[in-house]
Amino acid sequence: MTGPGLPYHLVLRGGRPGWWRPAVGAVAFVLAMLVIAPILLQLPLLTYLGLTGDDLFGDLERTLDLDDPTPLGLAYLNLVLAAAIPVTWLLVRYLHGLKPRWLASVMPRLRWRFLLVCFGLSLVSLIATLLVSAVLPAQDTGVEMTGELNDFTRTTRDFLLIVLFLTPLQAAGEEYAFRGYLAQAFGGLFRSRVAAVVVPSILFALAHGVGQSAPIFFDRFAFGLVAGTLVILTGGLEAGIAMHVLNNWLAFGIALAYGDMGTSLNPTGGSWWTIPVTLTQSLTYLALALWVARLMGLRTRTEPAVLEASEGRV
Repeated sequence: MTGPGLPYHLVLRGGRPGWWRPAVGAVAFVLAMLVIAPILLQLPLLTYLGLTGDDLFGDLERTLDLDDPTPLGLAYLNLVLAAAIPVTWLLVRYLHGLKPRWLASVMPRLRWRFLLVCFGLSLVSLIATLLVSAVLPAQDTGVEMTGELNDFTRTTRDFLLIVLFLTPLQAAGEEYAFRGYLAQAFGGLFRSRVAAVVVPSILFALAHGVGQSAPIFFDRFAFGLVAGTLVILTGGLEAGIAMHVLNNWLAFGIALAYGDMGTSLNPTGGSWWTIPVTLTQSLTYLALALWVARLMGLRTRTEPAVLEASEGRV
């Protein structure tokens, strides 16, 4: 639906005035995620390691080594990334004077029915991906695979539980960060839908490691573009969250079954033949999600004047 009101990427302009607020907010977000959130989450981690081990700092170094991750290390990483949700909420509330729910959608809330439908659409797009992948040359995803089913051990069980319960929080955290707050910050700063989609997509790809190969970087950048486009055209984060959660479940699940978590978290190499596969999944999902959003009559703008003089009251 279109009409009066603010589109998703301009929602922050309905809060406290000041062109500098999105710029300050973006810098504050990066600082919080790189410094404050990791330190705060290391406090309970240190307490746990101190109670269960004899070499506190050795155990901490081992836990934080993501080249050879442990279940506890993956849990810590997921929680750090999930911390993006409360960080963005605090920025929206206290810097921009709006209620955090305006990050979820223009309603303003998570539209749970649409979110659940999008999980189903993600499965459909995954099937299309498998069909295309089957007729293309072998694709190097940058993740080492043994070709044989791994043994199911206690460590596998622990990884599986963490992936099942914490990976959705991690994926949602990244969506609230890059397709949520940063999209609204840069969209409001430049008054541009293009900036709201492209700039966070570049940052999203870079956040996965500056040493990644060109095909892997492009794969993540393309994901960001599609997820960002969906946010703008559907008016909320639901479609991006669903696709992100399913992709991560699939990637980690394959790693547990046939590879290892280290190469899944830190892929190297990569092949340009993965790009047609990625585009098939992304574009199929984009078309399906937009079609369903139209059928459901989802709003893509706020109610007229609903943010006017809000200052945290809406």
